[in-house]
Amino acid sequence: MNDDFTALDTRREHDGYNTLLSDIRREFSESIQNGEGLLFTTSATGLYDVLLEHLPEELRQYYTCSTCREFVRRYGGLVRIDRETGVQYPVMWGQNAPPLFADAVRAVRERVRKARVTGVFFTSKECLGKPVTGVWVHMSVNVPREMILKSRLHSAYQAAANAAENHRLLCESVEKYPIELAEEAVNLLRSDTLYRSGKVLGVGEWFLEVQRSIRNHPGNAYNILWQRSAAAPAGFCHISASMAGTLLDDLKAGLRLEQVSRRFAAKMHPLQYQRPQAAPGAGNVERAEKIVEEMGLANSLKRRFARLEELETVWKPLKPIRTGGIFADVEIKERRSLREPVMTMTWEKFRRTVLPTARRIQFRVSGRKESYSAIVTATDPSAPPILRWDTEKRRCPFNWYVYHNGSFPRNWNLREGYVDVTAIVLQPNMWHSGHKYVGKGVFFILKGAKDLTYKGAGLALFPEVLRSELYEVRSTIEAYSKKGTLSGAEEASACGLRLQGDLQWKDIAFRVTADVGTSVYELDRWD
Repeated sequence: MNDDFTALDTRREHDGYNTLLSDIRREFSESIQNGEGLLFTTSATGLYDVLLEHLPEELRQYYTCSTCREFVRRYGGLVRIDRETGVQYPVMWGQNAPPLFADAVRAVRERVRKARVTGVFFTSKECLGKPVTGVWVHMSVNVPREMILKSRLHSAYQAAANAAENHRLLCESVEKYPIELAEEAVNLLRSDTLYRSGKVLGVGEWFLEVQRSIRNHPGNAYNILWQRSAAAPAGFCHISASMAGTLLDDLKAGLRLEQVSRRFAAKMHPLQYQRPQAAPGAGNVERAEKIVEEMGLANSLKRRFARLEELETVWKPLKPIRTGGIFADVEIKERRSLREPVMTMTWEKFRRTVLPTARRIQFRVSGRKESYSAIVTATDPSAPPILRWDTEKRRCPFNWYVYHNGSFPRNWNLREGYVDVTAIVLQPNMWHSGHKYVGKGVFFILKGAKDLTYKGAGLALFPEVLRSELYEVRSTIEAYSKKGTLSGAEEASACGLRLQGDLQWKDIAFRVTADVGTSVYELDRWD
């Protein structure tokens, strides 16, 4: 600034300069909330000059500041993009500027609004700009904690480069696969005619939603693709290289439904889908060592069996209504119905209509193989997240394993007949933020169930559950997982039956005791 501090301070109080600074900070904060925490860079240049040009000539010298100029140069062109319409909004320049600055702010806002989006904005800084230098106050904004880049692997520049690549890949996929093809693919994935379709349905529905937004707002397709690619779950923009792309390619080629289904099933085989088919190379192991060290994940690789009290349940047994007294905890004989009606229903209906009044639930164990499963977790609960649905903000270090083609009840310490269900639990990815793209499932935790063959199960760190930063070294981590052994087997109390959401179920029966009697329910599908 070219005037002395006292004169300038008096001028600022008079002309609303401090109000302008407050407006910029408020506008930035509100824009982040409205933009889902995503900001974008633009091609807008010369903004500080525009700002000065629209001030009275005699006052321009007061606001010629190299610190503020640098702030506007680096951050003044940032915008947020509306998720549905693709319309871009400047994040610094609102419509309620003080009178002296109203024309200047309006001119800057219009230039930014018309500029072309050039990338996704990332920062590891807590504050953009320099709020104060000496006695001078400058333009600056505070960055919300959730928006600060915390990756130990990528700088802000590298993160922006990755985002640009995702945008490019999504643009190519939109060009390659028309919306009609995406609709056909989603229709097939929802119909349960494709094996393990739930693993791919999330990607398919997301891609179709992108296509529909573009169809509804064709003039803003470019911006929509920037916003959707930036907000996409890890890997979703890689349509052509994914199972969704395989399905779309087969449909585009005009293959018959039985051919499409057969090819899809072969690639979705549990031992094939996202699973490395060869031992990791020396370079991959070296890279894995570096990533684990930089991200501090050494303890995160240690896994153990989970315990029932650690789980987020949707049902637990209801104790019978009892009067107090010295014998209040003595187990009493339950009243049983002479006739137990058998009803077939979906899991969703069972959850909605049966669970609220169920006092006791028992699973009918047969001698055949079923999808018996164990929920596992981190040995060190404070270790950094290693799973896709586990975050520093909301921890959920739980995942699970099942044996391909199922396993016999004797391998899980179970005998034929009815066994008590001690809790019902949704898949851990569904507990908090609902990562439905991982798939859906429900666990019936069974009394006394333990995996007696667990030493061959490894650590259950499969590629499809790992956070995206580890995907490039998935072969090394899976090799490590296969050789590892879960701890805490003796204390394991979170084992039981897993029902997968995208499959049909056969002869899955539960005896439910409620206050009016006992009924048997056979669950045949999710919904």
